Amino acid sequence: MEKQQQRHGTEEIPTRDQKFSVLNCIDLSSSDIQQSVSLLKQACLDCGFFYVVNHGISQEFMDQVFFESKKFFQLPLDEKMNLLRNEKHRGYTPVLDELLDPDNQLHGDYKEGYYIGVEVPEDDPQAEKPFYGQNVWPADYLLPGWRQTMERFHKEALEVARAVARIIALALNLEADFFDRPEMLGQPITVLRLLHYGGQISDPSKGIFGAGAHSDYGLITLLATDDVVALQICKDKNAQPQVWEYVAPIRGAFVVNLGDMLERWSNCIFRSTLHRVVGNGRERYSVSPYLFFLLILGSEVL
Repeated sequence: MEKQQQRHGTEEIPTRDQKFSVLNCIDLSSSDIQQSVSLLKQACLDCGFFYVVNHGISQEFMDQVFFESKKFFQLPLDEKMNLLRNEKHRGYTPVLDELLDPDNQLHGDYKEGYYIGVEVPEDDPQAEKPFYGQNVWPADYLLPGWRQTMERFHKEALEVARAVARIIALALNLEADFFDRPEMLGQPITVLRLLHYGGQISDPSKGIFGAGAHSDYGLITLLATDDVVALQICKDKNAQPQVWEYVAPIRGAFVVNLGDMLERWSNCIFRSTLHRVVGNGRERYSVSPYLFFLLILGSEVL
């Protein structure tokens, strides 16, 4: 989940030739676990952002998820509004509905989204909990097979998150299965979020953003995105002026970032970093599973 941030300066949008952040890349298929731990730890100490590749989800299926996501956002607005986000944080969020940086944004975020959470039957006792319950799904006649695609992706992305969590545990000098234990990630709360940016041009100097500056609540976020450059990170939120760097999209990879929960659990050794989306006039799609609340608490594509 995202946390609103304050005290950001205003600055011009960097062009592509100004600055891209150099992020470590973790290969989940590598047999050299020590190298993976070293690369991840360095990334967590530096900025809390890194890439994950060879994660086990096929490119063919990733492409299908994006295709189905686009099909949803191409529905007429009245059809999407019939699926408006409910009190369980499931369903559709229209453009400008979310405001991540109220001190610096003129309007809400120029994006629309769709939330999918842990599916629990209505008569299950857990359904009374804030982040458990039934999802809101488009009618099958509108989008045949859409629900099945998203449920499968939600499940497979959780396994990627678990694999990343095992490396994080080792980087914190814990047992590799620390987050796998029943009292930890045994029953995680995960949210899959589909996002669509309609092609508006952002202007930070005027408070206009695709998504305002924020850090994420929770443990980690996985982000799969298309090839449109728009995501920026600020490694030092206290710098004046703040320096924003683009994160380059890599086909088939997840961009992973740490949330505030992990920053606190690590005694602020690991970083939960500010990030935002600045639009350049091109449409952009992303899919992001959040792994966030564990136990009674319980993770953008941004």
